[in-house]
Amino acid sequence: QLAESGGGSVQAGASLELSCERSGRSFNNFVMGWFRQIPGKEREFVACINWSGDSTYYGDSVRGRVRISRDNARNMVYLKMNRLKNEDTATYYCAASKSEYWPLMYAHEYDYWGQGTQVAVSS
Repeated sequence: QLAESGGGSVQAGASLELSCERSGRSFNNFVMGWFRQIPGKEREFVACINWSGDSTYYGDSVRGRVRISRDNARNMVYLKMNRLKNEDTATYYCAASKSEYWPLMYAHEYDYWGQGTQVAVSS
């Protein structure tokens, strides 16, 4: 199971850090990713991080503004978002994949999903 936290309402330009905890063992066997979705739209890739945490990949719309990280000892993955924009408003989902491939940028490549945490950015 995956559980996200850290969402909220912020002003444009602010920063926010999302957290995701995975329950269970072998956390470091999973590629972890973050996606976001607004109603009526497909789930959009935000970022992913490999098993050891030494390789990351970002979506075009957030590259340079966000940073994904993980703590395998604590079964945690984080998404730090800076210089937030109105268009970052969405529900953010944490995802885990058992795939051996890298990077993983598509929702169907992930096996487990959290319930999502809401981020609202206003001017």
